[in-house]
This record gives sequence, structure tokens and C-alpha cells, in this order.
Amino acid sequence: MNFYDFKAKKMNGQEVSMEDYKGKVVVIVNTASKCGFTPQFRELEELYKEYNERGFEILGFPCNQFKSQDPATNEEINNFCQLNYGVTFTMFEKINVNGEDAHPLYKFLQNEAKGILGGKIKWNFTKFLINREGEVIERYAPATAPVKMKKDIEKLL
Repeated sequence: MNFYDFKAKKMNGQEVSMEDYKGKVVVIVNTASKCGFTPQFRELEELYKEYNERGFEILGFPCNQFKSQDPATNEEINNFCQLNYGVTFTMFEKINVNGEDAHPLYKFLQNEAKGILGGKIKWNFTKFLINREGEVIERYAPATAPVKMKKDIEKLL
């Protein structure tokens, strides 16, 4: 299996194949609206605007598994992201990132790039960088500011 074998549903319920991102550099991030790291949405959006025309995408996956920091509905989460941070990158429906019912994409990501806790996602705003061939290149800790990923992103673009 590789990144392009997975599908997920956008906030509007439309199922999307990761194959749609073939040939692009992608950052995947699990998000939360009520987390200390929530302001990272601003830097993520800045990265997206800076590099999108060069083949860069950010895919956001809300998750409520960490201290219930994203209890809202998908529509409420989407509105929050747009109103408070001007998010224009693709946001997907809320998922689980850990455990038996974790989204298959996140099971794959955890297996491809282990973190401090092994494969398990430690917290909101864990970020994965994927190259144009669909390979997971790097995993970034929740506390890593998105701007610190710039050099790695630029190398892949």
C-alpha cells in the first residue's frame, strides 16, 4: 500500500482519492479547534498560499481523540477554520487517528513514520510530509511550528 491507495471524505461529504494528489508535495495534519496548537492553522495557511501554485497541498483531518478538543460537527469545524484562520486548504471530515477505528490513512502514516510513541499519534497537529511520489518523508511533532517545515518542503518542490 502507498499514500495513493487511500480515500477520505471532505467536509462536504465528497469522497476523495489520495490519487488526486499524485505528483504533489503534501502535508497531512490532524487538527483540533480547541487546542493550544490551534493557531498553527495560520502558519499552515501561509505555507499553503506560498507554495500551492508550485504543487503543494495541505490536508487537514480534525480529530477529537485528545482531551475532546474538537467536539464540534464537521460544519462547525469548517466554519471555525475559515472564519478564524482563513483556511482555504482542504479539510476533511473528523476522524480518529489512533486505535482500532483509526482512519486507514492514519494507520498507514503511523506505520511509515514512527514518532516518539512508536507509531501512535501523540497529540493534535502531528504533521506528515509526503513527496511527489507518495512516500512519507518526515513526521513532525505537534509543537513543531509549520514554518520550520519550509526548508524540507522547498527541497521537495
